[in-house]
Amino acid sequence: MLTAHGLSKEFRGRRALSEVSLELPPYTVTGFLGANGAGKTTAIRLLLGLLPGRGETLFMGRPLAQWRAPAGIVGAVLGGIAGHPKHSVRAHLTMVASGAGTPSGRVTDVLDLVGMRESAGMRLERLSLGMAQRVGMAQALIGDPRVLILDEPTNGLDPHSVRWLRTFLRDFAAEGRAVLVSSHQLAELELLADRVVVLAKGRVVARASMSDLARTAQGRVGVQSPVLERLEPLVEQRGGALTMTTGEAAEITGLSRAEVGDLAAEHSIPLHWLDERPASLEDFYLSVAEQEYRIR
Repeated sequence: MLTAHGLSKEFRGRRALSEVSLELPPYTVTGFLGANGAGKTTAIRLLLGLLPGRGETLFMGRPLAQWRAPAGIVGAVLGGIAGHPKHSVRAHLTMVASGAGTPSGRVTDVLDLVGMRESAGMRLERLSLGMAQRVGMAQALIGDPRVLILDEPTNGLDPHSVRWLRTFLRDFAAEGRAVLVSSHQLAELELLADRVVVLAKGRVVARASMSDLARTAQGRVGVQSPVLERLEPLVEQRGGALTMTTGEAAEITGLSRAEVGDLAAEHSIPLHWLDERPASLEDFYLSVAEQEYRIR
């Protein structure tokens, strides 16, 4: 649906983005990860042609400028509504539809899609943050696009709105479309995304499908024992690491639950509790962006 190659950008001689390449396949939600300043927003603006820079972005094989109706190709939610605060939701979306060359009847359709039909008469200035996010989504959907790009869409949203957004984006992708979501909310992305791309210091440093995370990042084994001081050097000898948490509890990385249990039994170390947590998106991200975190 979207392919980008060699995206690069400098600001006043400082390289903000360097040779970034992305691919958004149909039927997928791609999570775009990175710390503040990593270059995510710059990359998104280059993808959409909102910033000059180097590189090429193709939407279904063609540059966006070559499509007669770009709103039918890509929609974006970049924060804010950019409408007159005194205008009603419906009036605002009607103007957006007119600018996109979309029939005004589409306004009612997108209001239904985002659950805002009953609030169509509200002024933009009266909207809650969650409602404003839905109107922003309606703007992006006005042309019935094939690709949807969102920059930090869950900021400030309550749990109900976050769940609505997750369901909506999953359904959108299931129709054969593509979604790119830039977010710091790793737990939410873990529920939403099919695959992730990690950006650090303006470069792509990792890509993985969610199904690959368990093989890419280490899981953690939780253990409880009254003699953890005996277990710690044994774990280290086997190439693992033990980190104390509270009291008699600790977390072990680098070894499986079975390996920890066998090791304790071999040395007659009593265990009061033993479990294993598979690698999470947070584990994966921290493992590939460790240097970035240390610097920051």
